[in-house]
Amino acid sequence: MTDPIADYLTRIRNAIMVKNKVVDIPASNLKKDITKILFEKGYILNYKFEDDDLQGIIKIALKYNPENKKPAIKLLTRVSRPGLRKYASADKLPRVLNGLGIAVLSTSQGVMTDKEARKMNIGGEVLCYIQ
Repeated sequence: MTDPIADYLTRIRNAIMVKNKVVDIPASNLKKDITKILFEKGYILNYKFEDDDLQGIIKIALKYNPENKKPAIKLLTRVSRPGLRKYASADKLPRVLNGLGIAVLSTSQGVMTDKEARKMNIGGEVLCYIQ
C-alpha cells in the first residue's frame, strides 16, 4: 500500500456512505493520532485500539444525527500525498470552511489540528481536511 492515510480516509468515507455503525482499520501510530483528533473534535462516537499478532486494528464507531441519520463527517479530503507533499508555515495554515472544519497537520510537535498549530505558532505537513 502506497498511501495508508488515504486508505484510512477512504475506509471511513465508504463506511459512512453505506451507513455502517463501526469500521475496522489496520492500525499505525499516525492513524491512531488522527483517530484521537476525530474523537476529541466530535466527528466520531468512539474508538478502540485492538492488538492482534500483526499490526493491530482500530475500531471506529461512526457518529450520525439521531433525527435525520446524517453523518457527522460530511467530507474527508486527503491533501498531502506521497507524490506531492503539501507543507504550510505557521502564518499560512489553511482554514477549512472558515474555521468550521479542521485541517489535520503532522508537525514536529506531533499530529494536531490547524487551530492548535496556530496557537503554538508552528507549521507542518497538511495531511487532510475534515468537514
